[in-house]
Amino acid sequence: MFKVLECVIYEICEGRSCSSICSISDKVSSAALVVVDLISSTRLALKLDSAYTEYSAQYLVDHVVASSHRLKLTVKNYIAFALNNGGIPKAEDWPQFGSVSKPLSSYKPALVLMKGQVIEPKNIEEVRDLLVHQLVGAKLHVFSPLGNGPSGEPASYVGLRDGIIVKVEKIQRKTIGTVKIWYKKKFVFLKVAMARRFARFSQPQDIGPGTQPDFGPSLLLVDFCVPRLSME
Repeated sequence: MFKVLECVIYEICEGRSCSSICSISDKVSSAALVVVDLISSTRLALKLDSAYTEYSAQYLVDHVVASSHRLKLTVKNYIAFALNNGGIPKAEDWPQFGSVSKPLSSYKPALVLMKGQVIEPKNIEEVRDLLVHQLVGAKLHVFSPLGNGPSGEPASYVGLRDGIIVKVEKIQRKTIGTVKIWYKKKFVFLKVAMARRFARFSQPQDIGPGTQPDFGPSLLLVDFCVPRLSME
């Protein structure tokens, strides 16, 4: 039987130093890393860049976290910041991701101009349509062990994690998405049943007639968003 969340396909740190990445919380780092990956992939697909170009997630962290009293640290808000504030620099033009050292206040990196808007697909059908042209950001309800999910396997609920839907395909007549998430300081790839719904209860023994779940029913993948970049 195909699991709701299949075992990890592979794990990567994408050429970055894991020790430096670990100095930043998952909540802050995951959204920034997802956004620069989305932007890089989208710019390549639109031929705005001739090759995959890594942009600075650390720049987003430094500038958006400084405004965190006003902004939630979400993929949507990170994208909006990049599009509404003159763009972001390439990774090579800003301190390495996870670095605690900051450039002089007088240093102004060359920003790659980016214009556009944040699009939020409302359902799986809209996600599929967008995947023809670009990758799609999302949040995934994650369970531990990571390869298990709410379909009978023993697992505990971890929470929402930022990720990227890489592709959607039919497997055994089910719509399955390949999702890349930032989890425990590295990227991992999972297979996720796109139509699976679940509800979360505080304790398994609390489930009974009339019991209300903490939340749900919910899809495993929620909060879709993409950067719709302008070609101008």
